[in-house]
Amino acid sequence: MSKIIVEHNPSKDHLAALSVTKWPTWKKEVSVFPWVFPEQEIAYLLEGECIATLENGETVKFGKGDLVTFPAGLKIEWEVKQPLYKHYKLDGNALTQVFRRILLKIKG
Repeated sequence: MSKIIVEHNPSKDHLAALSVTKWPTWKKEVSVFPWVFPEQEIAYLLEGECIATLENGETVKFGKGDLVTFPAGLKIEWEVKQPLYKHYKLDGNALTQVFRRILLKIKG
């Protein structure tokens, strides 16, 4: 399985090319929780500091100003060390996203 890719302090031109400011946003308080990525997600962290622990025990740290790519199918445990506020973009459209989530529930 692919790994998490962290791009520290990407250029403004790169962020503009991705239209990051048009992506939806999401907030999360300090917490620890499991997560599965049904599709690839790209996130740009506006605030916060996090540690993602992969199933093999490897940890990946990222925080404010980082552009992070999570591959489809990845299972992690999130540890939000400082409150998280991010822009995010999911692969696919609303229909394919719902379909992937239903498949995850069925596979369980």
